[in-house]
Amino acid sequence: MNHPTPFSLHSDVSVVPAGAPATRHLLLTLAAPEAPRAAGRQSMHVAFALDRSGSMGGSKIRLAREAVTKALGLLRSDDRFALVAYDDRVDVVVESTSASAEARRHAVQRLQEIDARGSTDLAGGWMAGCEQVAPHLADEPAGRCLLLTDGLANVGITDPEELAARAASLRARHIVTSTFGVGADFDEELLQRLAEQSGGHFYFIESPVQIADLLTSELGEALEVVARDASVAVQLPAGMRAVPLTALEWCPTDGGIRIGLGDLVSGQELEVVIRVDVPAMPLGQAAGLRITLADRDGVLASPPLQVKWTGADEAGVHGARRDRTVDRAVAALDAARARHEAVALNRAGEFGKARALLEATASRIAGYAGRDGELAAIVRRLRADAAQFGEHMDPMARKAAHFASYAVMQSRAADGKARRKGREEQ
Repeated sequence: MNHPTPFSLHSDVSVVPAGAPATRHLLLTLAAPEAPRAAGRQSMHVAFALDRSGSMGGSKIRLAREAVTKALGLLRSDDRFALVAYDDRVDVVVESTSASAEARRHAVQRLQEIDARGSTDLAGGWMAGCEQVAPHLADEPAGRCLLLTDGLANVGITDPEELAARAASLRARHIVTSTFGVGADFDEELLQRLAEQSGGHFYFIESPVQIADLLTSELGEALEVVARDASVAVQLPAGMRAVPLTALEWCPTDGGIRIGLGDLVSGQELEVVIRVDVPAMPLGQAAGLRITLADRDGVLASPPLQVKWTGADEAGVHGARRDRTVDRAVAALDAARARHEAVALNRAGEFGKARALLEATASRIAGYAGRDGELAAIVRRLRADAAQFGEHMDPMARKAAHFASYAVMQSRAADGKARRKGREEQ
Protein backbone atom coordinates (compact mmCIF):
# COMPACT_ATOMS: atom_id res chain seq x y z
CA MET A 1 0.00 0.00 0.00
CA ASN A 2 3.08 2.28 -0.28
CA HIS A 3 1.66 4.44 -3.04
CA PRO A 4 2.75 8.08 -3.46
CA THR A 5 0.50 10.29 -1.34
CA PRO A 6 -0.86 13.53 -2.85
CA PHE A 7 0.69 16.08 -0.56
CA SER A 8 0.93 19.84 -1.12
CA LEU A 9 2.00 22.88 0.87
CA HIS A 10 1.21 26.54 0.18
CA SER A 11 1.68 29.84 1.98
CA ASP A 12 -0.77 32.75 1.91
CA VAL A 13 2.05 35.18 0.95
CA SER A 14 5.65 34.40 -0.07
CA VAL A 15 7.25 37.54 1.42
CA VAL A 16 7.48 39.23 4.81
CA PRO A 17 8.25 42.88 5.61
CA ALA A 18 12.01 43.30 5.96
CA GLY A 19 13.17 44.17 9.44
CA ALA A 20 9.93 43.23 11.22
CA PRO A 21 8.39 39.98 12.50
CA ALA A 22 5.33 38.73 10.62
CA THR A 23 2.66 36.05 10.77
CA ARG A 24 2.04 33.82 7.78
CA HIS A 25 -0.27 30.85 7.21
CA LEU A 26 0.35 27.53 5.53
CA LEU A 27 -2.18 25.15 4.00
CA LEU A 28 -1.14 21.51 3.97
CA THR A 29 -3.40 19.23 1.93
CA LEU A 30 -3.14 15.48 1.65
CA ALA A 31 -5.15 12.55 0.40
CA ALA A 32 -4.70 9.10 1.92
CA PRO A 33 -4.33 6.22 -0.54
CA GLU A 34 -7.29 4.06 -1.47
CA ALA A 35 -7.32 0.65 0.17
CA PRO A 36 -7.19 -2.16 -2.43
CA ARG A 37 -10.48 -4.02 -2.55
CA ALA A 38 -8.91 -7.36 -1.69
CA ALA A 39 -6.68 -5.96 1.04
CA GLY A 40 -6.67 -7.67 4.37
CA ARG A 41 -7.24 -5.66 7.50
CA GLN A 42 -6.53 -5.93 11.17
CA SER A 43 -9.27 -7.53 13.23
CA MET A 44 -11.66 -5.13 14.97
CA HIS A 45 -12.72 -5.16 18.62
CA VAL A 46 -15.81 -3.01 19.13
CA ALA A 47 -18.38 -2.42 21.85
CA PHE A 48 -21.74 -0.74 21.33
CA ALA A 49 -22.94 1.19 24.38
CA LEU A 50 -26.60 2.15 23.94
CA ASP A 51 -28.57 4.58 26.09
CA ARG A 52 -31.93 3.03 26.94
CA SER A 53 -33.10 5.76 29.35
CA GLY A 54 -36.72 6.82 29.22
CA SER A 55 -36.12 9.67 26.77
CA MET A 56 -34.89 7.15 24.19
CA GLY A 57 -38.40 5.71 23.89
CA GLY A 58 -40.23 5.30 20.59
CA SER A 59 -38.37 5.75 17.31
CA LYS A 60 -35.00 6.51 18.92
CA ILE A 61 -34.52 3.14 20.56
CA ARG A 62 -36.04 1.32 17.58
CA LEU A 63 -33.68 3.04 15.13
CA ALA A 64 -30.72 2.50 17.47
CA ARG A 65 -31.46 -1.23 17.47
CA GLU A 66 -31.63 -1.20 13.67
CA ALA A 67 -28.34 0.75 13.49
CA VAL A 68 -26.48 -1.80 15.61
CA THR A 69 -27.95 -4.61 13.52
CA LYS A 70 -26.56 -3.00 10.37
CA ALA A 71 -23.20 -2.34 12.03
CA LEU A 72 -22.89 -5.98 13.05
CA GLY A 73 -23.25 -6.89 9.39
CA LEU A 74 -19.95 -5.09 8.64
CA LEU A 75 -17.94 -7.39 10.91
CA ARG A 76 -16.03 -10.52 9.95
CA SER A 77 -15.76 -13.72 11.94
CA ASP A 78 -12.27 -12.76 13.19
CA ASP A 79 -13.62 -9.52 14.67
CA ARG A 80 -15.03 -9.27 18.18
CA PHE A 81 -17.98 -7.28 19.50
CA ALA A 82 -19.91 -6.63 22.69
CA LEU A 83 -23.24 -4.97 23.41
CA VAL A 84 -24.00 -2.87 26.50
CA ALA A 85 -27.31 -1.19 27.35
CA TYR A 86 -27.57 1.38 30.11
CA ASP A 87 -30.03 3.60 31.95
CA ASP A 88 -29.54 3.95 35.71
CA ARG A 89 -28.58 0.27 35.51
CA VAL A 90 -25.87 -1.13 33.24
CA ASP A 91 -26.36 -4.48 31.51
CA VAL A 92 -23.82 -6.30 29.37
CA VAL A 93 -26.34 -7.69 26.91
CA VAL A 94 -23.72 -9.58 24.88
CA GLU A 95 -20.27 -10.17 26.35
CA SER A 96 -17.31 -9.77 24.02
CA THR A 97 -17.43 -12.55 21.48
CA SER A 98 -16.14 -13.46 18.04
CA ALA A 99 -18.38 -12.05 15.35
CA SER A 100 -19.47 -15.36 13.89
CA ALA A 101 -22.74 -15.52 12.01
CA GLU A 102 -24.32 -17.34 14.93
CA ALA A 103 -23.08 -14.77 17.47
CA ARG A 104 -24.41 -11.91 15.38
CA ARG A 105 -27.82 -13.58 15.03
CA HIS A 106 -27.93 -14.06 18.78
CA ALA A 107 -27.01 -10.39 19.33
CA VAL A 108 -29.80 -9.24 17.02
CA GLN A 109 -32.28 -11.30 19.02
CA ARG A 110 -31.02 -9.78 22.27
CA LEU A 111 -31.21 -6.29 20.74
CA GLN A 112 -34.94 -6.64 20.31
CA GLU A 113 -35.30 -7.02 24.09
CA ILE A 114 -33.75 -3.59 24.78
CA ASP A 115 -36.36 -0.97 25.58
CA ALA A 116 -36.33 2.53 27.06
CA ARG A 117 -36.59 3.11 30.81
CA GLY A 118 -34.91 4.87 33.74
CA SER A 119 -32.31 7.67 33.90
CA THR A 120 -28.79 7.93 32.43
CA ASP A 121 -25.63 6.39 33.88
CA LEU A 122 -23.57 7.41 30.86
CA ALA A 123 -20.24 6.78 32.56
CA GLY A 124 -21.26 3.31 33.71
CA GLY A 125 -22.48 2.24 30.28
CA TRP A 126 -19.45 3.69 28.53
CA MET A 127 -16.93 2.15 30.93
CA ALA A 128 -18.66 -1.23 30.74
CA GLY A 129 -18.34 -1.14 26.96
CA CYS A 130 -14.67 -0.24 27.12
CA GLU A 131 -13.93 -2.96 29.66
CA GLN A 132 -15.48 -5.51 27.32
CA VAL A 133 -12.99 -4.45 24.65
CA ALA A 134 -9.87 -4.16 26.81
CA PRO A 135 -9.00 -7.82 27.55
CA HIS A 136 -9.00 -8.80 23.88
CA LEU A 137 -6.61 -6.23 22.42
CA ALA A 138 -3.45 -7.52 20.78
CA ASP A 139 -0.07 -5.76 20.67
CA GLU A 140 -1.25 -3.58 17.76
CA PRO A 141 -4.93 -3.30 18.52
CA ALA A 142 -7.98 -1.78 16.96
CA GLY A 143 -10.31 -1.19 19.90
CA ARG A 144 -13.44 0.93 19.67
CA CYS A 145 -16.40 1.87 21.85
CA LEU A 146 -19.34 3.51 20.10
CA LEU A 147 -21.33 5.44 22.72
CA LEU A 148 -24.85 6.64 21.87
CA THR A 149 -26.99 8.83 24.13
CA ASP A 150 -29.77 11.39 23.98
CA GLY A 151 -29.50 12.73 27.52
CA LEU A 152 -27.37 14.13 30.29
CA ALA A 153 -25.15 12.02 32.54
CA ASN A 154 -27.25 12.23 35.71
CA VAL A 155 -26.36 8.98 37.50
CA GLY A 156 -22.94 7.65 38.48
CA ILE A 157 -19.89 9.71 37.49
CA THR A 158 -21.08 13.04 36.09
CA ASP A 159 -18.07 15.34 36.53
CA PRO A 160 -16.77 16.34 33.05
CA GLU A 161 -13.17 16.58 34.24
CA GLU A 162 -13.16 13.06 35.64
CA LEU A 163 -14.85 11.68 32.53
CA ALA A 164 -12.34 13.42 30.26
CA ALA A 165 -9.47 12.03 32.35
CA ARG A 166 -10.91 8.53 31.99
CA ALA A 167 -11.15 9.00 28.22
CA ALA A 168 -7.47 9.90 28.08
CA SER A 169 -6.62 6.90 30.26
CA LEU A 170 -8.57 4.57 27.99
CA ARG A 171 -6.78 5.99 24.97
CA ALA A 172 -3.48 5.10 26.59
CA ARG A 173 -4.82 1.54 26.68
CA HIS A 174 -5.58 1.79 22.94
CA ILE A 175 -9.34 2.09 23.34
CA VAL A 176 -10.91 4.80 21.19
CA THR A 177 -14.40 6.15 21.88
CA SER A 178 -16.65 7.84 19.34
CA THR A 179 -19.75 9.55 20.67
CA PHE A 180 -23.20 10.05 19.16
CA GLY A 181 -25.56 12.64 20.66
CA VAL A 182 -29.21 12.40 19.65
CA GLY A 183 -31.71 15.27 19.84
CA ALA A 184 -31.74 18.41 21.98
CA ASP A 185 -31.00 17.25 25.53
CA PHE A 186 -27.48 15.74 25.59
CA ASP A 187 -24.35 17.66 26.62
CA GLU A 188 -22.51 18.38 23.36
CA GLU A 189 -19.45 19.79 25.09
CA LEU A 190 -19.02 16.63 27.15
CA LEU A 191 -19.50 14.22 24.22
CA GLN A 192 -17.08 16.20 22.06
CA ARG A 193 -14.50 16.20 24.85
CA LEU A 194 -14.81 12.46 25.47
CA ALA A 195 -14.28 11.78 21.76
CA GLU A 196 -11.32 14.14 21.47
CA GLN A 197 -9.58 12.88 24.62
CA SER A 198 -9.89 9.29 23.45
CA GLY A 199 -8.92 9.88 19.81
CA GLY A 200 -12.40 9.30 18.37
CA HIS A 201 -15.08 11.41 16.70
CA PHE A 202 -18.19 13.22 17.90
CA TYR A 203 -21.48 13.22 15.97
CA PHE A 204 -24.65 15.24 16.38
CA ILE A 205 -27.73 13.28 15.35
CA GLU A 206 -30.45 15.85 14.78
CA SER A 207 -33.02 13.28 13.66
CA PRO A 208 -33.21 9.64 14.79
CA VAL A 209 -33.27 8.53 11.15
CA GLN A 210 -29.57 9.50 10.97
CA ILE A 211 -28.52 7.00 13.65
CA ALA A 212 -27.90 4.04 11.35
CA ASP A 213 -26.02 6.04 8.72
CA LEU A 214 -23.63 7.69 11.16
CA LEU A 215 -23.08 4.68 13.42
CA THR A 216 -22.29 2.37 10.51
CA SER A 217 -20.19 5.04 8.79
CA GLU A 218 -18.01 5.49 11.87
CA LEU A 219 -17.51 1.74 12.22
CA GLY A 220 -16.86 1.52 8.49
CA GLU A 221 -14.13 4.13 8.77
CA ALA A 222 -12.47 2.15 11.55
CA LEU A 223 -12.50 -0.88 9.24
CA GLU A 224 -10.88 1.07 6.38
CA VAL A 225 -7.85 2.60 8.12
CA VAL A 226 -4.92 2.77 5.68
CA ALA A 227 -2.46 4.86 7.73
CA ARG A 228 -2.23 4.43 11.48
CA ASP A 229 -1.07 7.16 13.84
CA ALA A 230 -0.30 9.59 11.03
CA SER A 231 1.53 12.80 11.82
CA VAL A 232 3.10 15.93 10.37
CA ALA A 233 6.60 16.94 11.45
CA VAL A 234 7.34 20.66 11.05
CA GLN A 235 11.05 21.47 11.20
CA LEU A 236 11.70 25.12 12.06
CA PRO A 237 14.81 27.31 12.00
CA ALA A 238 15.85 29.20 15.11
CA GLY A 239 13.44 31.98 16.05
CA MET A 240 10.51 30.70 13.95
CA ARG A 241 7.38 29.39 15.67
CA ALA A 242 4.43 27.38 14.36
CA VAL A 243 1.07 26.18 15.69
CA PRO A 244 -1.81 24.38 13.90
CA LEU A 245 -5.11 26.25 13.60
CA THR A 246 -6.92 23.07 12.60
CA ALA A 247 -8.12 21.41 15.82
CA LEU A 248 -5.52 18.65 15.98
CA GLU A 249 -3.27 17.51 18.79
CA TRP A 250 0.29 18.80 18.61
CA CYS A 251 3.43 18.95 20.71
CA PRO A 252 6.83 20.62 20.52
CA THR A 253 9.85 18.60 19.36
CA ASP A 254 13.54 19.29 19.06
CA GLY A 255 13.63 21.83 16.26
CA GLY A 256 9.91 22.08 15.55
CA ILE A 257 6.50 20.63 16.30
CA ARG A 258 4.64 17.38 15.65
CA ILE A 259 0.96 17.49 14.63
CA GLY A 260 -1.04 14.29 15.11
CA LEU A 261 -3.48 13.36 12.35
CA GLY A 262 -4.75 10.15 13.93
CA ASP A 263 -5.71 7.18 11.79
CA LEU A 264 -6.48 8.03 8.16
CA VAL A 265 -9.06 6.03 6.23
CA SER A 266 -9.13 4.95 2.62
CA GLY A 267 -9.30 7.97 0.30
CA GLN A 268 -9.55 10.49 3.14
CA GLU A 269 -8.78 14.10 2.28
CA LEU A 270 -7.43 16.35 4.98
CA GLU A 271 -6.49 20.03 5.22
CA VAL A 272 -4.22 21.34 7.97
CA VAL A 273 -3.78 25.07 8.45
CA ILE A 274 -0.65 26.17 10.30
CA ARG A 275 0.12 29.63 11.62
CA VAL A 276 3.80 30.54 11.43
CA ASP A 277 5.45 33.42 13.28
CA VAL A 278 8.40 34.49 11.13
CA PRO A 279 11.16 36.46 12.87
CA ALA A 280 12.47 39.75 11.47
CA MET A 281 14.74 39.29 8.44
CA PRO A 282 16.88 41.70 6.42
CA LEU A 283 15.81 42.77 2.95
CA GLY A 284 16.38 39.97 0.47
CA GLN A 285 17.10 37.27 3.05
CA ALA A 286 15.03 34.08 2.96
CA ALA A 287 14.05 31.67 5.71
CA GLY A 288 11.73 28.72 5.67
CA LEU A 289 10.65 25.42 7.13
CA ARG A 290 10.30 21.80 6.09
CA ILE A 291 7.34 19.46 6.54
CA THR A 292 7.29 15.67 6.37
CA LEU A 293 4.52 13.11 6.75
CA ALA A 294 4.83 9.91 8.73
CA ASP A 295 2.71 7.04 10.02
CA ARG A 296 3.29 3.83 11.94
CA ASP A 297 3.67 1.64 8.84
CA GLY A 298 5.29 4.05 6.36
CA VAL A 299 2.23 4.24 4.10
CA LEU A 300 2.49 8.01 3.76
CA ALA A 301 6.23 8.06 3.10
CA SER A 302 7.04 10.81 0.59
CA PRO A 303 9.73 13.45 0.07
CA PRO A 304 9.52 16.43 2.45
CA LEU A 305 8.11 19.74 1.28
CA GLN A 306 9.62 23.14 1.96
CA VAL A 307 8.37 26.70 1.95
CA LYS A 308 10.36 29.93 2.26
CA TRP A 309 9.63 33.58 2.91
CA THR A 310 11.83 36.46 1.73
CA GLY A 311 12.25 39.84 3.39
CA ALA A 312 10.79 42.54 1.12
CA ASP A 313 10.35 46.31 1.17
CA GLU A 314 6.94 47.95 1.59
CA ALA A 315 6.23 47.95 -2.13
CA GLY A 316 7.17 44.29 -2.40
CA VAL A 317 4.91 43.32 0.48
CA HIS A 318 1.90 45.24 -0.82
CA GLY A 319 2.45 43.96 -4.36
CA ALA A 320 2.86 40.32 -3.39
CA ARG A 321 0.25 37.96 -4.76
CA ARG A 322 -1.94 36.28 -2.12
CA ASP A 323 -2.88 32.63 -2.43
CA ARG A 324 -6.63 32.87 -1.99
CA THR A 325 -6.98 29.12 -1.44
CA VAL A 326 -4.96 29.53 1.74
CA ASP A 327 -6.87 32.69 2.73
CA ARG A 328 -10.18 30.85 2.37
CA ALA A 329 -9.02 27.93 4.50
CA VAL A 330 -7.79 30.31 7.22
CA ALA A 331 -11.03 32.32 7.11
CA ALA A 332 -13.19 29.19 7.32
CA LEU A 333 -11.30 28.06 10.42
CA ASP A 334 -11.41 31.53 12.00
CA ALA A 335 -15.16 31.68 11.41
CA ALA A 336 -15.70 28.15 12.79
CA ARG A 337 -13.66 28.87 15.91
CA ALA A 338 -15.56 32.12 16.50
CA ARG A 339 -18.90 30.33 16.14
CA HIS A 340 -17.76 27.59 18.51
CA GLU A 341 -16.88 30.17 21.16
CA ALA A 342 -20.04 32.16 20.44
CA VAL A 343 -22.19 29.06 21.06
CA ALA A 344 -20.66 28.73 24.53
CA LEU A 345 -21.25 32.44 25.19
CA ASN A 346 -24.85 32.15 24.03
CA ARG A 347 -25.39 29.12 26.25
CA ALA A 348 -24.08 31.17 29.19
CA GLY A 349 -26.43 34.07 28.37
CA GLU A 350 -23.55 36.32 27.22
CA PHE A 351 -25.41 37.44 24.12
CA GLY A 352 -23.58 40.73 23.66
CA LYS A 353 -20.18 39.04 23.84
CA ALA A 354 -21.27 36.40 21.33
CA ARG A 355 -22.41 39.08 18.90
CA ALA A 356 -19.24 41.16 19.36
CA LEU A 357 -16.99 38.12 18.80
CA LEU A 358 -18.62 37.24 15.49
CA GLU A 359 -18.66 40.84 14.30
CA ALA A 360 -14.97 41.26 15.14
CA THR A 361 -14.10 38.06 13.28
CA ALA A 362 -16.08 39.23 10.25
CA SER A 363 -14.21 42.56 10.24
CA ARG A 364 -10.83 40.82 10.50
CA ILE A 365 -11.57 38.58 7.51
CA ALA A 366 -12.98 41.52 5.54
CA GLY A 367 -9.60 43.22 6.02
CA TYR A 368 -7.90 40.76 3.66
CA ALA A 369 -10.89 39.54 1.62
CA GLY A 370 -10.42 42.03 -1.19
CA ARG A 371 -12.74 41.16 -4.07
CA ASP A 372 -12.76 37.42 -3.39
CA GLY A 373 -16.36 36.20 -3.55
CA GLU A 374 -15.90 33.21 -1.21
CA LEU A 375 -14.27 35.32 1.48
CA ALA A 376 -17.00 37.94 1.12
CA ALA A 377 -19.60 35.19 1.62
CA ILE A 378 -17.89 34.06 4.84
CA VAL A 379 -18.02 37.67 6.09
CA ARG A 380 -21.73 37.98 5.25
CA ARG A 381 -22.59 34.74 7.03
CA LEU A 382 -20.68 35.79 10.12
CA ARG A 383 -22.50 39.11 10.27
CA ALA A 384 -25.84 37.36 9.89
CA ASP A 385 -24.86 34.89 12.60
CA ALA A 386 -23.91 37.76 14.90
CA ALA A 387 -27.57 38.78 15.01
CA GLN A 388 -28.74 35.21 15.65
CA PHE A 389 -26.14 34.45 18.33
CA GLY A 390 -26.83 37.81 19.94
CA GLU A 391 -30.20 36.52 21.12
CA HIS A 392 -31.38 33.40 22.96
CA MET A 393 -31.02 30.29 20.77
CA ASP A 394 -33.00 27.11 21.29
CA PRO A 395 -30.96 24.01 22.22
CA MET A 396 -31.24 22.35 18.80
CA ALA A 397 -29.96 25.46 17.02
CA ARG A 398 -27.05 25.70 19.45
CA LYS A 399 -26.17 22.05 18.97
CA ALA A 400 -26.31 22.37 15.19
CA ALA A 401 -24.01 25.42 15.29
CA HIS A 402 -21.65 23.71 17.76
CA PHE A 403 -21.38 20.60 15.60
CA ALA A 404 -20.99 22.52 12.32
CA SER A 405 -18.04 24.45 13.72
CA TYR A 406 -16.54 21.27 15.21
CA ALA A 407 -16.64 19.52 11.81
CA VAL A 408 -14.85 22.43 10.10
CA MET A 409 -12.19 22.65 12.81
CA GLN A 410 -11.57 18.89 12.49
CA SER A 411 -11.37 19.04 8.67
CA ARG A 412 -14.28 16.63 8.38
CA ALA A 413 -17.42 16.73 6.25
CA ALA A 414 -20.51 18.62 7.40
CA ASP A 415 -22.11 15.43 8.75
CA GLY A 416 -18.98 14.54 10.71
CA LYS A 417 -17.75 11.84 8.35
CA ALA A 418 -14.24 11.76 6.91
CA ARG A 419 -13.90 13.71 3.69
CA ARG A 420 -13.27 11.24 0.89
CA LYS A 421 -11.97 11.61 -2.63
CA GLY A 422 -14.78 11.68 -5.16
CA ARG A 423 -17.53 11.97 -2.55
CA GLU A 424 -19.58 15.12 -2.15
CA GLU A 425 -20.09 16.52 1.33
CA GLN A 426 -23.51 15.98 2.81
